[in-house]
Amino acid sequence: EMLRSLALKHGRAVVKTRASMSMVQRRRQHTNVIDTLRERHFVSAVTSEDIVEHVGSNSTAVYCGVDPTAPSLHLGNMVTLMGLLHFHLGGHQAIPLVGNATGMIGDPSGRSTERVALDRETLARNIAGIEAQLQRFFRGGTEYALKRMPEIDPTRIRKVRVLHNADWYQDMNILQFLGSVGRYSRVGAMMARDSVKSRLQSMHGISFTEFSYQLLQAYDFWHLYHHHGCRIQLGGSDQWGNITAGTDLIHKMPLQQDGCDTGGLIAEPENGSVDTAYGLTIPLLTTSSGEKFGKSAGNAIWLDEAKTSAFDIYQFFVKTSDTDVERFLKMFTLLPIRRIAEVMSEHREVPENFAAQRLLAAEVTELIHG
Repeated sequence: EMLRSLALKHGRAVVKTRASMSMVQRRRQHTNVIDTLRERHFVSAVTSEDIVEHVGSNSTAVYCGVDPTAPSLHLGNMVTLMGLLHFHLGGHQAIPLVGNATGMIGDPSGRSTERVALDRETLARNIAGIEAQLQRFFRGGTEYALKRMPEIDPTRIRKVRVLHNADWYQDMNILQFLGSVGRYSRVGAMMARDSVKSRLQSMHGISFTEFSYQLLQAYDFWHLYHHHGCRIQLGGSDQWGNITAGTDLIHKMPLQQDGCDTGGLIAEPENGSVDTAYGLTIPLLTTSSGEKFGKSAGNAIWLDEAKTSAFDIYQFFVKTSDTDVERFLKMFTLLPIRRIAEVMSEHREVPENFAAQRLLAAEVTELIHG
């Protein structure tokens, strides 16, 4: 009887220990933001798989840039911002970068023609609108997340740092830029990038202005790396060439070559390795039919309620196709994966109720507009 009692106690202890280990393992699986992003279909490519260990063992700084080429962000921007929001909620430093300098140039990525140059008044209006939206998105996104993700520790969430790249270009002249960034950039590599090759093959070609854009984005990453401790850049999959231009520049250009050193250094590269700076690209937002969303595609869904109402946001997502709805639930909401699986099971049983679409529409509308 005593032996049986001991055996039962031992058995319960083993079960309890295994359960505890299982909980720890589940918690560990969700502490690494890269695992979460992959589970939610956010990762198109990474410059190095070492990014997983880096994020899992460090509190790091991550940035993504938004050029103020319009007065409002749209769903295409929101995909990348959702990736940055996951880092923010995981206790990392999120840096949304407003490209008030690069917005005067225009990124050729994903375009067949050159962007129309913006006048200063329009650019200033766009900058003010986008900066306000970024602040509102992360504030609202954090409130939305805390209602749905009880495992988040609010004390670990750091204040979002919205920066402007004109701050480090305004005192730099063209000779300083060419003498530093230009000296470490190879024309062959610049021409081999997809954003440039596609334009060279088009009837419109590419101007030197847009051809040089990748150097500006590369220097943004270099500057943020040295002056703000930023180690990761997020961007759409069409940004791969611009992102790798940045990691290359970080690897090649020593600190003393900076043509506009403003001081306030955070850290030096570890062992001079390019893998101390990482890039992560996110798939461009498309439907299952391959249709792209964004202002360049002419079908933008804006985050500004004056341009796209909350009602229209809801209607857009409630009409999501059955083939897209699960992917959109994972990307555009912070619902637990288990909850998404439940609603998809319900949807497959009774598709005419559109349970998944209605949940998606309600969640995204709340995330954007409260």
